[in-house]
Amino acid sequence: MDIVIDNLTKVYGNQKAVDSLCFTVKTGEILGFLGPNGAGKSTTMKAISCYLSPTLGDVKVGGISVTENPDEVKKHIGYLPENNPLYMDMPIIDFLKFSAELQGVFKEKTEQRVKEMIQVCGLKNEKYKKISELSKGYRQRVGLAQTMIHDPEVLILDEPTTGLDPNQIVEIRELIKKIGKEKTVILSSHILAEVEATCDRILIINKGKIVANGTAEQLRKKAEGNEILHVQIPEGDHNTIFRELQNIPTISMVDYLKDGNNRFEIQSKEGESSSKGVFDLCVKNGWYLSELTPVETKLEDVFRKVTME
Repeated sequence: MDIVIDNLTKVYGNQKAVDSLCFTVKTGEILGFLGPNGAGKSTTMKAISCYLSPTLGDVKVGGISVTENPDEVKKHIGYLPENNPLYMDMPIIDFLKFSAELQGVFKEKTEQRVKEMIQVCGLKNEKYKKISELSKGYRQRVGLAQTMIHDPEVLILDEPTTGLDPNQIVEIRELIKKIGKEKTVILSSHILAEVEATCDRILIINKGKIVANGTAEQLRKKAEGNEILHVQIPEGDHNTIFRELQNIPTISMVDYLKDGNNRFEIQSKEGESSSKGVFDLCVKNGWYLSELTPVETKLEDVFRKVTME
């Protein structure tokens, strides 16, 4: 079920929390939704989930408008807010039955849905425990289970791995990736490595506007600009190697790397790659090439660049 955000705007007083957002999330896609605090992420997710009404614009979930028919949209959405509201005194199994009833799951199907969610979310050994007795990681699993209890086609997950340890993060990540094969997922997180490992595409907003949109690789390449290579040629005179590298037609700049041992940083001309030129130069001079590494921009660098401009 596709999500189409069309000119979505939300105004609080004199402040535009979301400013004319337009984007689409396809069925079977996991979208990483990023931005600094106050960028408008949670507001957008609440608008999609019908927890607040847009000031302008619209959101359509499977062609159904959140402004015209919010009750119908809610049937197709599972929303896990950042604070993960749970009834702490209830045992897991009772809480999930209660959630199923609230979501309108037919009585004859409730038992089966609860069993499925306990299995999918890894709660089998904990199902009779009170939620208050669970670790943060297992509470997040319960939150995901109640989010999916009515088998929604769309999942909106706001910081689902907040407060989890590394092992729990990996477990929740694998669960989300498994779920995302069949559903449309929007995932918000401040853990950029987690987003890169989990999501098919990344959308970054700042001050309510989209500032970047694409796969992690596309965003890095766009931020990198010209190709940068780290090259090490351990044999030979470093001044000679330096001059020879400068003579390669595709190279615009050569610099020494501080760790020495004939290591250089090379920047290629716009739209050019210098890997073959470096390799051919080493073959011509009989030099041993021990390193030829493209320098990749980290997602953190991309995030900082687009949200601080």
